Amino acid sequence: MSSKDSGRVALVTGASRGIGYGIARALVARGDRVCLTGRNEEPLKEAVAELGADRATYVAGKAHDEEHQARAVEHVISEYGRIDHLVNNAGTNPVFGPIADADLGVARKVFETNVISALGFAQKTWAAWQRDNGGTIVNVASVAGISASPFVGPYGISKAAMINLTLQLAHEMAPGVRVNAIAPAVVKTKFAAALYEGREEEAQTGYPLGRLGVPQDIGGAVAFLTSEDSGWITGQTLVIDGGLFLNAGVA
Repeated sequence: MSSKDSGRVALVTGASRGIGYGIARALVARGDRVCLTGRNEEPLKEAVAELGADRATYVAGKAHDEEHQARAVEHVISEYGRIDHLVNNAGTNPVFGPIADADLGVARKVFETNVISALGFAQKTWAAWQRDNGGTIVNVASVAGISASPFVGPYGISKAAMINLTLQLAHEMAPGVRVNAIAPAVVKTKFAAALYEGREEEAQTGYPLGRLGVPQDIGGAVAFLTSEDSGWITGQTLVIDGGLFLNAGVA
């Protein structure tokens, strides 16, 4: 994808498709080498083939599994000798309905995957490289974490926790490691398909920019937050919503 070589390396979780793949693609395009993680091996293989085996590698496993986290970090260090950037994108949202009726076991699963896994990857990346060498972390949150999110309550609460995790990590890991979050609105991916499929024109009417997001929108933002151009930014959450929140409070 690119003849450039930045000399930098990124670990992107949940990156076989969708937002994670869009992020990986943006980082490879600027010259980074990238390790992708995800549950299933076949889509990861396909993603690496598209990105270029000389630029990308993968480790399959469940994001909340601590052994998988350790294996992924060890693989990156073994393969590339460093981990400059960690992007915590892995997430799940298996429940839809009123939060008063939410299954607590399912809610725990959401937190394990969306929040605890991000903390685990951050701890292991810190210990393996970033504590001594610096770097960046970007946590993928959601607009659901900064506003009420009817019928996806556990997901929204987990993303609010992800935003606070960003603050905690940014404070404790400074000055060597910058930690920021992004909070996308609806992005056209398989993960979010239920929110727009068959009704995209209707779904995008609330967006002043006239369209839903695409993975490239998120990839560009992460590329910025992991670059030297954002060198004096940490502990922030960048909302990427096509102007959606401009309509807040408007009847």
